[in-house]
Amino acid sequence: MNLKIYQVDAFASKVFGGNPAAVVPLSSWLEDKCLQQIAMENNLSETAFYVREGKHFTLRWFTPTVEVDLCGHATLAAAHVLFQHEGFQGDEIEFMSPRSGPLHVRKKNDVLQLDFPADDFSEVVLVESLHMGFQPKPIAAFKGKTDYLLLFENESQIQNLKFDIPSIAKVKARGIIVTAPGNEVDFVSRFFGPQVGVDEDPVTGSAHTTLTPFWSEKLGKNALTAIQMSPRKGELTCELAGKRVLISGKAVTYLIGEIFI
Repeated sequence: MNLKIYQVDAFASKVFGGNPAAVVPLSSWLEDKCLQQIAMENNLSETAFYVREGKHFTLRWFTPTVEVDLCGHATLAAAHVLFQHEGFQGDEIEFMSPRSGPLHVRKKNDVLQLDFPADDFSEVVLVESLHMGFQPKPIAAFKGKTDYLLLFENESQIQNLKFDIPSIAKVKARGIIVTAPGNEVDFVSRFFGPQVGVDEDPVTGSAHTTLTPFWSEKLGKNALTAIQMSPRKGELTCELAGKRVLISGKAVTYLIGEIFI
């Protein structure tokens, strides 16, 4: 069996930036074990698989070790593949996630806009187990559906953050978002997910379903600019639209290949 595979740099305007994701179009679903093995072999933070079912595309995401509930950059990458390489006609793609429900991606010139559900979060006690993996210490902690969010004082702390992956991996969550006000954008962030096989994710669209309502409430506005300050760096624009979050960015194809199974 031969399968087509794409590798796309999401939330980037040129290759070697943003967050790389693999995208594998399927005519029908393979066994979960095989999907996981492909993701492990790819060894990227996420591999997206999709199957067309009527008017929508059922979409799933796998890290090298587990299937995840939601992935923004790999959804952006899948939409890019459909628009640029797989002949999709129209300006809006409807994805359906078995774990997160309907997800839409709209094309506006060379920008793709994700339409995702906004996360619910609440402040929690900043216990030692949450902050022991980071230096300096954050000033507050919050808990969303799958991640913790740690608030820091300024962009410099996020940029120069010292972190200990084994300590972070002990926290029972998908991962930990660290964030602070930005100097030239509304907010900056980084994302650590060793719990799901991704020590630091370069650009995490799904984390912005938490970050957007958080900073919207804090700054008193719905339209926000953001940078995820990983070594690869990603630029995003975000908007809170009721109970949805609109996350926009660009994508570029790095590789087109074939898998032999």
